[in-house]
Amino acid sequence: MGFYGRKPGYTDFIAAGGAGNHAWNVIRSEADYLLFKHAEQQGAKTFDKVKVVSIEFDRPEKHNTDAGRDTDAITDLGKPVSASWKQMDTGACGTTRFKYLVDASGRAGIVSTRYAKNREYNPGLKSTAIWGYWKSADTYGPGEGDPFFEAILDGSGWAWFIPLHDGTVSVGVTIKSALVAEKKKACGSTGTRDFYLRTLKDTPGIAKLLSGAQLQSERLRTASDWSYRAHGYAGPRLRIAGDAGCFIDPLFSSGVHLAMNSGLSAAVTICASLKGDCSEEAAMTWHSIKVAEGYTRFLLVVTSSLKQIHGRDKDILNDLDEPGFDTAFEHFKPIIQGTVEAGGKLTKAQIAQSVEFCTSFIAKVDSGCLSDFTLSENAPGGKRGAAAPAAADDVCDAMMMKIVRMNRVLDLDNFAADMINGMTSRIKRGHLGLIKGAG
Repeated sequence: MGFYGRKPGYTDFIAAGGAGNHAWNVIRSEADYLLFKHAEQQGAKTFDKVKVVSIEFDRPEKHNTDAGRDTDAITDLGKPVSASWKQMDTGACGTTRFKYLVDASGRAGIVSTRYAKNREYNPGLKSTAIWGYWKSADTYGPGEGDPFFEAILDGSGWAWFIPLHDGTVSVGVTIKSALVAEKKKACGSTGTRDFYLRTLKDTPGIAKLLSGAQLQSERLRTASDWSYRAHGYAGPRLRIAGDAGCFIDPLFSSGVHLAMNSGLSAAVTICASLKGDCSEEAAMTWHSIKVAEGYTRFLLVVTSSLKQIHGRDKDILNDLDEPGFDTAFEHFKPIIQGTVEAGGKLTKAQIAQSVEFCTSFIAKVDSGCLSDFTLSENAPGGKRGAAAPAAADDVCDAMMMKIVRMNRVLDLDNFAADMINGMTSRIKRGHLGLIKGAG
């Protein structure tokens, strides 16, 4: 990723994980279709162009979970028993009954937004994105198919340049929503296309790659209000996965990572409950904690990087005598490459360093979260220090503090082993579930 003309930070997936650890640049609609058809091939009954109209719940059941008040809105709904649907092409309607419901409805988040009403947006990361597809662009990282990301010169946001298999390149800009109207006015145009093209001129690296390219999209795409989370991601016979529960920002493809891992968590905990590995209440708690932890880890990395973007030429992610951001990206690597979630061979020290780096970095931003954070070994709360910030005014601060406390109080070996409430996941085809450990 490029920051204001300095040496870009780079993360090499193959160097870190060997053959098979490569990343793919994909057209989102095609990737979604491949996943949809793969589920069908594995035996799932799939229904295309069918919309869930409503969900019916059985009477509320009382559940004692360790997830606390955050899950009350979901558990109070009771057990979901059926869903009413409509076939969009024919208008046909019907009802489907089920044992378990996994809400993977994406940004719509039916359970969180319509029933539990427990979604909370993060105003500190409220952004607007505009993107389109280009052809005949130059190549960044010849022979590697590398994407490139760059900070916008005025510190308002960042841009992406992602080569695709069909010869086109996805190019987009993401800007703080509060600054969009101001920037449009400054450039003398309220039109989306003109604003998009003018903003790209403020990304020198990407502008150079596009110097001989042509924009193919007649109509640019836009999205906003990305960053949100839910208060709890599980209820009795219910799991929430992917964007239906939480999303941070497109930076580092955090959405795909969180979606895949929360989907796996849903499968693991449902199987655990059905097989009797643990109670349904324990499985619910495990899933909610697992999703929240993944979200928080990525929130740390994304927020750290965005503070450098908005800080422009300040030395935030790097030291004064460091020309680039290699050190920062070396610390980010275990999180953005998914090594932590995948149970990779990370040492306690490596995981600690990733969290330590992000929290200590955020602490040096005077107006940012954790401004009162201390790394003192003598601070109360454990040998690794403590956090005592001023009142947390937004979700960013609250979630940052959550992971700092996790880093200080819990055994960090639990991070790598994904040990939650004394149980870790059993990831084996045909044998998914939870295993009780010694912790």
